[in-house]
Amino acid sequence: MIQDHLLVVLALLFTTSMLALLSNKLNVSYPILLVLAGLVISFIPGVPVVKMDPNIIFAVFLPPLLYSAAWNTSWAEFWRLRRPIGLLAFGLVIFTATAIAFFARWLIPDCSLALGFLLGGIISPPDAVAAASVFKDLKVPSRIVAILEGESLVNDASSLIVFRFALVAIFTGQFTFWQATGSFFSVVIMGVLIGLAIAHVVYAIHRFLPTTPSIDTALTLIAPYLMYLLAEHFHFSGVLAVVSGGLFLSFRSSDIFSYDSRLQTITVWNVAIFLLNGVVFIMIGLQLPGIIHGIEHYSLSDCIVFAVAISVLSIIVRLIWVFPSAYLPRLFSRRIVEKEGPLSWKPVFVIGWSGMRGVVSLASALAIPLTLADGTAFPHRNLILFITFAVILFTLVLQGLSLPLLLRVLKLEVIENDASQEQQIRHRLATAVIAYLDDNCSHEIEAKPLFRRVKEKYERMAEIAEKQLNGEEQTPAFIHDYRQMLLEIIEVRRGELKKMHRNKEFADHLIRARERELDLEEARTRKN
Repeated sequence: MIQDHLLVVLALLFTTSMLALLSNKLNVSYPILLVLAGLVISFIPGVPVVKMDPNIIFAVFLPPLLYSAAWNTSWAEFWRLRRPIGLLAFGLVIFTATAIAFFARWLIPDCSLALGFLLGGIISPPDAVAAASVFKDLKVPSRIVAILEGESLVNDASSLIVFRFALVAIFTGQFTFWQATGSFFSVVIMGVLIGLAIAHVVYAIHRFLPTTPSIDTALTLIAPYLMYLLAEHFHFSGVLAVVSGGLFLSFRSSDIFSYDSRLQTITVWNVAIFLLNGVVFIMIGLQLPGIIHGIEHYSLSDCIVFAVAISVLSIIVRLIWVFPSAYLPRLFSRRIVEKEGPLSWKPVFVIGWSGMRGVVSLASALAIPLTLADGTAFPHRNLILFITFAVILFTLVLQGLSLPLLLRVLKLEVIENDASQEQQIRHRLATAVIAYLDDNCSHEIEAKPLFRRVKEKYERMAEIAEKQLNGEEQTPAFIHDYRQMLLEIIEVRRGELKKMHRNKEFADHLIRARERELDLEEARTRKN
């Protein structure tokens, strides 16, 4: 019954929200807590078995998650860091898949090399959602975060391509390297082109048609599905279609959205991504009992040995890769050294340790067909599912929980110039306003005190920013008290609005409009 399915979905959404709240209290990354909670819940008697359909994961969950990640990624940073991102997203995925393929063939009885590559393609891409949630409240150099976010945008595509080629080799018994290489580039290039083509159409609609905030928000929700499904329909990379389209639209977002569209879109997307991520991670934990029941030919202890060995290998392989890929280009290019300066081993190690697996790996494993072309059961399918789940759990818990401790032990120096750049932005904005007022409102400034006070306000802002840039003035110690006073004043006004609402003194829509103004003012005050 549809009501039963709807009840399960609502229960998952509610559980996700409560567990995320608990993760904030415990200061634990919420993907880790959700996976563990799903695992515990799945063993409670009477809990309905929840099966994860890989088609739903790929078609429903993956496009918005990728689109959100692309939207929040700076194209300038992505392009500036294209070398380390490319080495991780393509080189490391292929290196990991190859290492796991040969290791699995040696470790697991009756495991062919093609099956090994299938397993390697499944568990090679790390999930940056978990890493981002760990880094969110920690002081981490922005370069590390940018590299990990950029890697996560592209590595899903490369791993899924390896997965496809391995499936073809298993079903046909043949694998041609040159044919696979040609297919790889066509899948990548055409996926990017389809994503950019749809992005240009969406851009034109936003830019030239009389849209409203609701229409703009709806289009941002529809766009990633169009990109993904169209690319996949023609057997190209839907992942790269979404990533390329998302990066383009993000880069041009300031041209196509009004302030109210931007506020509404950000709010809707924050809620949607939180719920999608939460449901997916808790569903990962709910899969284990069904996976265990489906294992045949091997004892549970054997499967655990296989899973732990491959989990450890996936961590070691990443650490082995990141150091040569970081240092070798510097040996062959003096320009890299001059441009980027000296490189410490500490951030390299943090990137190597941030290889937590997630939803794409499990969805890929679940997408393995039940039978081969001749109708026989797909070999080692349930074992591959078990190993995939174990790698996700192993890396999430071990690496995810240890990352904060690792950062404290390494004592990474976070040398960021955000404060300086922020003052430069404030100074540039203030001087632009002053120049505009001088050119267009000079008569009003002379004749009307209100105009004069506006100019004086921006002159003070420019002066303060300039002094702080020159080191002549530090942020006053009383700034916290000043901000607190502003927040208290906002609360006084909000209390008066509530009194008006209770007494029905004014129309509701007028009171709600003032409430929105206070909300925006409070948000601005808290961020400044």
